[in-house]
Amino acid sequence: MADTYDLIVLGSGPGGYVAAIRGSQLGLKVAIVERELLGGICLNWGCIPTKALLRSAEIFHYMQHAKDYGLAAEKISADIAAVVKRSRGVAKQLNQGVTHLMKKNKIAVFMGDGKLSGPGALTVTGADGKTTELAAKNIILAVGARARDLPFAKADGKRIWTYRHAMTPGELPSKLLVIGSGAIGIEFASFYNDMGSKVTVVEMMDRIVPVEDADVSAFLEKALKKQGMTILTKAGVSKIETSDSGVKATLKDKDGKETVEEFSHVIVAVGIVPNVENIGLESLGIAPDERFHIKTDAMCRTNIPGIYAIGDVTGGPWLAHKASHEGVIAVEAIAGGHPHAMDPLNIPGCTYCHPQIASVGLTEAKARDAGYELKVGTFPFIGNGKAIALGEAEGFVKTVFDAKTGELLGAHMIGAEVTELIQGYTIGKTLETTEAELVETVFPHPTLSEMMHESVLAAYGRAIHI
Repeated sequence: MADTYDLIVLGSGPGGYVAAIRGSQLGLKVAIVERELLGGICLNWGCIPTKALLRSAEIFHYMQHAKDYGLAAEKISADIAAVVKRSRGVAKQLNQGVTHLMKKNKIAVFMGDGKLSGPGALTVTGADGKTTELAAKNIILAVGARARDLPFAKADGKRIWTYRHAMTPGELPSKLLVIGSGAIGIEFASFYNDMGSKVTVVEMMDRIVPVEDADVSAFLEKALKKQGMTILTKAGVSKIETSDSGVKATLKDKDGKETVEEFSHVIVAVGIVPNVENIGLESLGIAPDERFHIKTDAMCRTNIPGIYAIGDVTGGPWLAHKASHEGVIAVEAIAGGHPHAMDPLNIPGCTYCHPQIASVGLTEAKARDAGYELKVGTFPFIGNGKAIALGEAEGFVKTVFDAKTGELLGAHMIGAEVTELIQGYTIGKTLETTEAELVETVFPHPTLSEMMHESVLAAYGRAIHI
């Protein structure tokens, strides 16, 4: 006899556990199934613990530059084991927090591997091999994704790492190769560079962080090179050989010339693979897209009635906050509400390297390609009093407007704390703000946020401080 619920959520990451909580709030009887740790990859092995690592690296960086602030710090050093221990402690604390939230919201938790076993049915196999049958009219698949391997560079956890290995290193790499310059690759490159590793980043596209505005990519490359990194664009890795002492990598440059370099470790950060295997999709005929992610409509419904999918197992952007919002949309649709479909152009993206990157909406190039006539404003950190006082005068804020309507089409930022600032523009885009409202908004002084105002003013020839 199956345990019956109104809603079963398979996966407890930022999409899954948020969906479960919202379901409980709406009066649904909810069960959640998790095979490893509540909170999923993001909380335990991704978003949160990596930020803890980056915070340690940031403080270490400031300690090394103490005299820039009139201070003295002598004989400073980094203890990678202690840094990792702090990061794991942060993840553990938040895992316990999600456990508490499940109890608080009276959500039944089943630990084990979940698999669809028929319409409205799911089987959970625990670590002891015992099975539990669950049933619900509605099931949300929130099973996430995993790091993509390279055929010639299979992660071994010793010399070749994925993000997961890079978060719990047994030693600090002396010379590190990072393959891929998306958010994950660049964040780890930044972390290990600040911790003292010699870092090389290889990117096959013509610029690093290629999803960002071209001006942001150019500024970041210059900043990272200034910090001592080697950046290779239009380049690739064709072969990797490992040994007990290190790695030999064959690098191919933009002209096709190959060179062999030695590294102590390699991080592979070339994208993700959705976790669609062994969860029963085929038996129900749930359709994947051309990249094997699950297809969904605006309400996160699959092609099978009663089956929903959210987060990284579906199409991009593959971001935790997108998954959480999808979880809310799916549950409100299930409960008979009328949630708004999510506009991908209103989803902010953040990269926590040094300097930070944040953006929302169209890049300048994509806006032009879409046929818009533009007004573009840029304001540099060096023109902001708070940035100078913080000793963080490198960076800029860029805004892109439709010249005909004043619609804010996109915003792109690089510099200190921009991951906190971007939400101002995100709210503006969600409210369909034009330049008129942003110009009339009073920004507090002295703050970094004043640069957001100045960038808007600059787009219309009205910047004050430059």
